[in-house]
Amino acid sequence: MAHDILISKHNEVYAKVHAERYILKELSEFFTFFVPGHQFTPAFKNKIWDGKIRLLNTQTQCIYLGLLDYVEEFCQERGYIIEYDKTRPDIQDEFSTYHAEKFAQSLNLTSLGKPITAKEHQIKALVTSMQNRRTLLLSPTASGKSLIIYLLIRQFLDYQGLRGLIVVPTTSLVEQLYSDFADYSEGNGFSVQKNVQKIYQGMSKEAECPVVISTWQSIFKLPEEYFHQFDFIIGDEAHLFKATSLVHILTSCINTKYRIGLTGTLDGTKTHKLVLEGLFGTVQKMITTKELIDKGDLASFDIKCLVLKHPDNVCEDMEKKSYQEELEYLILNEERNKFIKNLAVSLKQNTLILYQMVDKHGKILYNMIKNTEKIGNRKVFFVHGGTDTGDREQIRKIMETENDAIVVASFGTFSTGINIRNLHNVIFASPSKSRVRNLQSIGRGLRVGANKSKATLYDIADDLRHKKHMNFTLKHFVERSKIYSDEKFPFKIYKIQLKNGK
Repeated sequence: MAHDILISKHNEVYAKVHAERYILKELSEFFTFFVPGHQFTPAFKNKIWDGKIRLLNTQTQCIYLGLLDYVEEFCQERGYIIEYDKTRPDIQDEFSTYHAEKFAQSLNLTSLGKPITAKEHQIKALVTSMQNRRTLLLSPTASGKSLIIYLLIRQFLDYQGLRGLIVVPTTSLVEQLYSDFADYSEGNGFSVQKNVQKIYQGMSKEAECPVVISTWQSIFKLPEEYFHQFDFIIGDEAHLFKATSLVHILTSCINTKYRIGLTGTLDGTKTHKLVLEGLFGTVQKMITTKELIDKGDLASFDIKCLVLKHPDNVCEDMEKKSYQEELEYLILNEERNKFIKNLAVSLKQNTLILYQMVDKHGKILYNMIKNTEKIGNRKVFFVHGGTDTGDREQIRKIMETENDAIVVASFGTFSTGINIRNLHNVIFASPSKSRVRNLQSIGRGLRVGANKSKATLYDIADDLRHKKHMNFTLKHFVERSKIYSDEKFPFKIYKIQLKNGK
């Protein structure tokens, strides 16, 4: 029977769609979406761009290999016959759970000097990755993604002699992942120094070791040919890979047959999901946060939502203010900052305060906490984008041994990927409605430590309602509460009257 669509493999990034023009146009429409927030971009406002992303290029007839499941879905819906010029380009390999378990056991894994065993969901992630070659692993924050990555690189190195690239969003994560690899290798003689290379600002870009860990910012401007050397690529915190620079890295890896993305969160939009699946492969859910908590692999978690009711005269005055003006009022509000300071100082054990603006908010909170008489001998740290990577890593390690420290850190430096097992309290000092940022931030408190089985999030919200008007940041809190409900996190709302403050 004659086919309507013929698929051939172009390279390890793209498949080529051979079909009549009218079918290509129809398929292109199927893979065309408005980008969330497009209406706010200068290009759309100036009518330079129509706000849409097109995942099938009708000129080159190329589409991401990771979207072939959706091409087959399109054909089934419309009654088109699809064929492949050879076998389907992303056909599965054989790799069983039995093989994965035996392999993991052979590594004699350790953590903090003690033997550990890979969890069921980590074995599942290894099997899924090896079978599919390209996949997007959805595994919650604090589910042990660094161990999954370690299992993957050992499989690639030990059995196939492959070269690979691990891309992470921050220099802190470069250092942390390298340190984790060394931790896991203490009992098996694997030399991280000989096999793994770190690349970020000030370091050589030449790939001298079989495995390179780099921030995307450090390598995205390198020539396309640089990326042709890699046989596998692993994208940690893969939800960030919709950025143009990261897309460039993935599309330059034309010889890279293994493409594995790991993330704890997606932003919920179809466009985001399809772009990531196109670059890596189909989303595969490994386990949920609730399942990990129920198994005791993550700390039990309570959320206390502290809704600060601001004085009536302030609420009336803020009714016609913009979001930026509202935010400015909140972060500079003396009484609100005193409340955060008193809360942090009153909490026992290690506490992380997350903020957005360094000079206008983070520095103020840090100085208020550091200079309060009640702080005593407690250690207080201040972390922001300008903090040296080595200092950040040192602070992270100190927190593992301290029992009563306070870290005032920006969302950008400590909300994503940072692994602190010995963290008991997290305070959201700045408002946000981002699903990704909130879930990533919550993950800071979910890791189980030797002296910890429970953690608490203090979500500070601000009620500036006046008559029927609801303020911006209170709307953001409503969005956060929906996330808590969706994730089945237990939360309670406490209403607190705030004094008049400037």
